[in-house]
Amino acid sequence: MKIDKPTEKVKIIKRYKRFLADVERSDGSILTVHCPNSGSMKTCVERGWEALISDSMNEKRKLRYTLEMTHNGKCWIGINTMIPNKLAKEAIEQGHIEELTGYNKIQTEQKYGQNSRIDLLLSNGYEKCFVEVKNVTLVENDFFLFPDAVTERGLKHLNDLLNEKKKGNRAVMFYMVQRSDGNIFKPASKIDPAYAEKLKEVHGQGVEILPYIVSVSPDEIKIEKKIPFEL
Repeated sequence: MKIDKPTEKVKIIKRYKRFLADVERSDGSILTVHCPNSGSMKTCVERGWEALISDSMNEKRKLRYTLEMTHNGKCWIGINTMIPNKLAKEAIEQGHIEELTGYNKIQTEQKYGQNSRIDLLLSNGYEKCFVEVKNVTLVENDFFLFPDAVTERGLKHLNDLLNEKKKGNRAVMFYMVQRSDGNIFKPASKIDPAYAEKLKEVHGQGVEILPYIVSVSPDEIKIEKKIPFEL
């Protein structure tokens, strides 16, 4: 998929208050942009890094520009958490996720579980497949890690998926890795041990884990390949 708005390369100054970032444009001017990521963004943003922002073209919007990705000197890192669901849906529709082919209907944000909404609900004449999509941007020592902060919501999603599996449906955790400077996915047990333990538990009871690395660049963001995982 391509970013469907004009883009501009800038330099990171700082990210703050979760949803704000200050960047420096090529003419030296400073701009405050929207940062669409509620996580810690650890290993994703440092002063002086190159970054890409998009222009909403909406002058009435409080923050007209959005931070889309950063570059750490090795690779581009997709930090926009609005991208993974759209990209996963597009990739499934185009048959790029081998494990998720064979479904003729894809629905988004369907109610299920304990007051939750599933990111993608795949179905055909005889089976339903519940797919929860997570954006992965944290890397340490060749490992891609999730989450980058304690996530009670993520823990709830694991329980909801397990309940669907117990009902006889497929249940999938799809981890979309939006960077390329690692090789293996695993839960961030030091950051959120409860999530790591629950992921191991639900996987043991049939919830599938699909970590896919994404090729991120200013020109295009696309699914690249499945990678191994450790629990």
